[in-house]
Amino acid sequence: MIDLRPVGYVVGLLVAVLGLFMILPMLVDLAEGRGHTLVFVEAGLITTVSGGLIALACANGVREGLSIQQTFLLTSGVWLALPLFGALPFVLGATGSSFTDAFFEAMSGLTTTGATVLTGLDDLPKGLLMWRGIMQWLGGIGIIVVAMVFLPELKVGGMQIFKSEGFDTMGKILPRAGQIATQIAVIYVWLTLACVMSYLAVGMNTFDATVHALTTVSTGGFSNYDASFATFAGPAEYVAVLFMLSAALPFVRYVQLVNGQPFALHQDSQVRTFVATLLVLFVVTALALHQVFPRDWEVALREAMFNITSIISGTGYASADYMQWGPFLITLFFFIGLIGGCAGSTSCSIKIFRYQLLFASIRAQLRRIRSPHGIFTPRYDGRPVGADVLSSVMSFFMFFVVTLGLVAVALSLTGLDFVTSVSGAAAALANIGPGLGEIIGPTGNYSSLDAAAKWILSIAMFIGRLELMAVFVILTVKFWRA
Repeated sequence: MIDLRPVGYVVGLLVAVLGLFMILPMLVDLAEGRGHTLVFVEAGLITTVSGGLIALACANGVREGLSIQQTFLLTSGVWLALPLFGALPFVLGATGSSFTDAFFEAMSGLTTTGATVLTGLDDLPKGLLMWRGIMQWLGGIGIIVVAMVFLPELKVGGMQIFKSEGFDTMGKILPRAGQIATQIAVIYVWLTLACVMSYLAVGMNTFDATVHALTTVSTGGFSNYDASFATFAGPAEYVAVLFMLSAALPFVRYVQLVNGQPFALHQDSQVRTFVATLLVLFVVTALALHQVFPRDWEVALREAMFNITSIISGTGYASADYMQWGPFLITLFFFIGLIGGCAGSTSCSIKIFRYQLLFASIRAQLRRIRSPHGIFTPRYDGRPVGADVLSSVMSFFMFFVVTLGLVAVALSLTGLDFVTSVSGAAAALANIGPGLGEIIGPTGNYSSLDAAAKWILSIAMFIGRLELMAVFVILTVKFWRA
């Protein structure tokens, strides 16, 4: 029998912390004078007290380390519990959202997906807009911790290849773990502050700069306006590209940078591959865009850079309606969303390193076919890759494709057309945000979907954020018998 008390204790503490963060949007609403301050008081009290009671009830079961089963449950439990409470301000506040819509918005925020069911964002109380930004910011740093600490230990999707750079979570926590976690948090905060200052420098007001910095560094993509980032077309797009790119790089490399390793980023093969991929996509998209809509080269390059970076990093901002850019670029945008950024970053989707391992495996297999008596070992970043890592990566790709298909079929059964179903499934599972088509494309949102479709997408966002297998393993009978 699995002891759930250690899991409940941690989940309870995190829920209580989430409640404390509701003080910030409460203060924003108090300053604006929209009369919604009590919404955050009520939601904050419910969340903090509930989390505290859960933690107290489970405190007698706290141990020094977690078993593998408890760690799986913890990673999933956190991303289920936090959206439940994060949805309260939307239910109680000005939006008057149904629980389905509120949960969808909170799940999208905390998983940094960026899909929204809210309309009239321009007129919403600033407290609610701030809460959306805070949820994404917390989800961004949260997924870094999950990717750095838990997923390597759980051998999810080949993440164990980074175990040597992560933490020992199954036994006693090493002193080094706390130091690295603290440094990551400090870097995350400083990166956010730098983004705020940069947005202010290009003309954003203080509130917009703050909220958009929270959702840029977390690669979340929630905006304060229905028009998304098209409201700030110009220099702000270059700032956004810089910080979306920075957030899509592995944060452990930043830790190495501040600890005296100036070439840490350059020496990481996934960083080099990610940057090279972006540069190629920038050029191809700008050329294609200039061909379809002859325009100033600076505008073409800027729109290409911004929207490509937004989609590949999973941020989900849109500065233009790329559904009007022609079939080639529309198809390209669908597939680049399935690439993702680097492991250990706030970005989402499949991730660059898995493609590197996939191609390394294919290359080794082709060489074996050509030279049957040779010994060819796939390598990653100069190191040989074990069979367990390759198996985990191949399983991840298989699970991703199958899950994508099942979610798309489920969405089609709710009455959605083919493009909306497939792109919606991909946008949710890869935590991208906007899909394709007139309904959920860059100029639309998910508000018109029925309740069943929203729950399907919420589940897909949850599964995708935790790298699929961390969730699916809990559904097996053997997991509970272990």
